[in-house]
Amino acid sequence: MRGSRPKKRVAALGSAGALVTATLIAGAVAAPANASAGSGYGQDREARGAAIAAARAAKAGIDWQDCPADWNLAKPIQCGYVTVPLDYAKPYGKQIKLAVDRIGNTGTKAERQGALVYNPGGPGGSGLRFPARVTSKNAVWANAAKAYDFVGFDPRGVGKSAPISCVDPQEFVKAPKADPVPDSEADKLAQRKLAREYAEGCQERSGAMLPHMTTPNTARDLDVIRAALGEKKLNFLGVSYGTYLGAVYGTLFPGHVRRMVVDSVVNPSRDKIWYQANLDQDVAFEGRWKDWQDWVAKNDATYHLGTTRAAVQAKWLELRATAKKNPIGGVVGPAELISFFQSAPYYDSAWASTASVFSKYVAGDTQALVDAAAPDLSDTAGNASSENGNAVYTAVECADAKWPTSWRTWDRDNTRLHKDHPFMTWANAWMNLPCATWPAKQQTPVNVKTGKGLPGVLIVQSERDAATPYEGAVELHKRFKGSRLITEKDAGSHGVTGLVNPCINPRVDSYLLTGKLDGADVTCAPHATPKP
Repeated sequence: MRGSRPKKRVAALGSAGALVTATLIAGAVAAPANASAGSGYGQDREARGAAIAAARAAKAGIDWQDCPADWNLAKPIQCGYVTVPLDYAKPYGKQIKLAVDRIGNTGTKAERQGALVYNPGGPGGSGLRFPARVTSKNAVWANAAKAYDFVGFDPRGVGKSAPISCVDPQEFVKAPKADPVPDSEADKLAQRKLAREYAEGCQERSGAMLPHMTTPNTARDLDVIRAALGEKKLNFLGVSYGTYLGAVYGTLFPGHVRRMVVDSVVNPSRDKIWYQANLDQDVAFEGRWKDWQDWVAKNDATYHLGTTRAAVQAKWLELRATAKKNPIGGVVGPAELISFFQSAPYYDSAWASTASVFSKYVAGDTQALVDAAAPDLSDTAGNASSENGNAVYTAVECADAKWPTSWRTWDRDNTRLHKDHPFMTWANAWMNLPCATWPAKQQTPVNVKTGKGLPGVLIVQSERDAATPYEGAVELHKRFKGSRLITEKDAGSHGVTGLVNPCINPRVDSYLLTGKLDGADVTCAPHATPKP
């Protein structure tokens, strides 16, 4: 999902009223029926449209300039735009502009191996901060930066690239929202109404874009960006949803891939995209939530939240019940709590800060929790970005696949899961429920597989990842022949390649610099456990 230290995106259950991080997962559309294997350009109309758009972009190139001041990307990072068709079946029809940025390789001319293009996940995440890994002298990426220009982009619908919206951003972040865990049928009915209204809002505000907000279209966009960069083949780093984008790109354009690293993998099986993937997530989140509670209990001398997982969970349930009865500071209810606390199961880097806020609250300091979990209505740019991220997340997942339309299915599956996995289940359900009444066409996911010319892909995954459960990496490994899987054992942080791990970092460097993969899959010890 998010790069060197993946940032949590609080998005909303704008639909359903629970603030929740957009779950880092993603979608797909039908593969070209008769696309020629190596190119992604067969007789299929969209494949032909992609070939036309790429040829046009190769000719036009990118007019690189200093970045606009309000993009907050300082020199020597440069910015520009790449033009792509809204609908690849109509390559000469309406066009949209995608924002891209880059920083040149830090090594010599002889060391340069082209551009490394990055996607941080979402769907709905912006990749424009990627070149800042070079300006901030991020040590983990120093070797790769010698060889590659680091290139980021805002995918279609995101940020500076024809952004979409589903609801007024200030309304979107308003708190407190309803408790996602329903007490009654009336509560469920209220959430269903919110989800339906959210879907309608997407249609009203962004209807023309919705049918085209698919992962296959973003993969086609990626190929047009490759061409505009003047690259014969693509070097790609995808994290979280970015792994699914990579998987779909590798399927549609196998002969256009040079190197590909996918980190924290969305399960690419058609049966998982997207409804089942979200249910699988709920189970994995519960497991990682428990890992965090175990760590908090072990560090009771620092946090005073209990010496066992059960004691920490009891404090959590007490906090939740208090916030439900009387939202803390008038704004932090159970929905806002889940949105804040879920960063701990996402990222180890949030373990200590989350525990510290919780600890302060229990000791009587409520302000720290309000500051951390309540929306900041004065941050209009941040709120617009959150709303946009959630809109894209919803639009892509809803368009990529056919979702159950029967409420009985959703109710049955989530009621059952919630019993043993209460931390995220209902919040996640409401976040995705707009897909049940989605107003635009829903596609069939791409059948991810190895095509002619696809090189060995490097897959990196932690064993206890909450957002993209481990099985996803195993599944992609099976589908991409010649790929290698690095498993970070007894670890669960989402986004592994940005962390310091002496078993993993040199292998990623070696692959990016030489194309060489280990002779067999590798299991690595975990990165350092967070310090309290």
